[in-house]
Amino acid sequence: MADWTENLPQAARDYLEGRRLDEVECIISDLPGIARGKAVPASKFARQTYFHLPDSIFYQTITGDWGEAAGEDGFIERDMILKPDMATASAAPWTGDWTLQVIHDAFDREGAPIPFSPRNVLKRVVQLYHDKGWKPIVAPEMEFFLVARNLDPAKEIEPMMGRSGRPAAARQAYSMTAVDEFGPVIDDIYDFAEAQGFEIDGITQEGGAGQLEINLRHGDPVKLADEVFYFKRLIREAAIRHNCFATFMAKPIEDEPGSAMHIHHSIIEKETGKNIFSGPQGGETDAFYHFLAGLQTHLPAGLAVMAPYVNSYRRYVKDHAAPINLEWGRDNRTTGIRVPLSGPESRRIENRIAGMDCNPYLGIAVSLACGYLGLMEETRPSRQFHGDAYAGDGDIPQVMGEALDLFDEAKALHDVLGPEFARVYGIVKRAEYEEFLQVISPWEREHLLLNV
Repeated sequence: MADWTENLPQAARDYLEGRRLDEVECIISDLPGIARGKAVPASKFARQTYFHLPDSIFYQTITGDWGEAAGEDGFIERDMILKPDMATASAAPWTGDWTLQVIHDAFDREGAPIPFSPRNVLKRVVQLYHDKGWKPIVAPEMEFFLVARNLDPAKEIEPMMGRSGRPAAARQAYSMTAVDEFGPVIDDIYDFAEAQGFEIDGITQEGGAGQLEINLRHGDPVKLADEVFYFKRLIREAAIRHNCFATFMAKPIEDEPGSAMHIHHSIIEKETGKNIFSGPQGGETDAFYHFLAGLQTHLPAGLAVMAPYVNSYRRYVKDHAAPINLEWGRDNRTTGIRVPLSGPESRRIENRIAGMDCNPYLGIAVSLACGYLGLMEETRPSRQFHGDAYAGDGDIPQVMGEALDLFDEAKALHDVLGPEFARVYGIVKRAEYEEFLQVISPWEREHLLLNV
């Protein structure tokens, strides 16, 4: 046991110091971003180099049903070989015993990466950058709501009760008093994050009732996607400890802002370490504008991945802190693409389109893929937008069906993400959308039952 634990990341070794490891959770992200896998005794994990799961975990819809994603061979449920990435070994500090989590990568029997495993999709896109001599850097921002426990799907979601005994209030962006209302939950989030070795760049109150934002330090896309994947779980666990729920739905409460996963991008030249978005004199380069153009051109087709559910499209509402178009502007939070204030070395581009409900591996992969296509096509963006972008027209899909149509037709994007991933993803999401269309909503019963 001592042999393999000596090679763990420092945070995992610190967590286990002087303690006996009981269990290891061997996990992998499915398409929605849910952790799938097996929990095994630590003694067994020490002896195994891989384990098996059926590839059908990637064919499931969010409701647990299956589309026709298995392909021409039918629903065989082939076993995948899942191998641990020990660099991801991390504490599970909310468990009753001493447990580690380890993210695994999925391969077929010939050793080839499973093309529709989300982590593999992101690795594929990152490798395209590396092949050009570039190193992509991202920084995700995570927005989420702390809400009252909700056990009845027919009941509206309500803000959680704060420390003062009053429900969380809206319109309190950046209020420290509002943050203090959630103090016990936030304390556990910090404690869990520290035990897992994650560095939080800051926690702020956002505009919605009970809505918080966590910023993460910039870094490698796969590592940051791993952290968001882990963070979703640890935040949920911290909330449950305090009799509330954490939700990453894009729009959980009507008339409140939605929750985004804003993604900041920059690209470093591997040989020189220089930001390719900035020239020798500190000005913006052609690469900067090509990346912008790639986002403007290809994000509509990628929206089905960054806004993966019918609820996602309720977030894109004027004047509710979410974009309605793909204009770009400097330090302009009304545009879908923002260039934050920065010096030449840290020049970056922010994608404000992605929702917090997306799979972090896939959301970051699609965002980088769109920028990559712009760099390859060497296209130019529209002119910089000045003023309030909400005053203009929306130019992104407003419903899931339209977004899926654009995604299904986007061959250039498929080639970057992987055609087999695109096939499986499109089938699964179409099955979810068609299932949703069979549901009659309370709005329909209220307004149509006796009036039409």
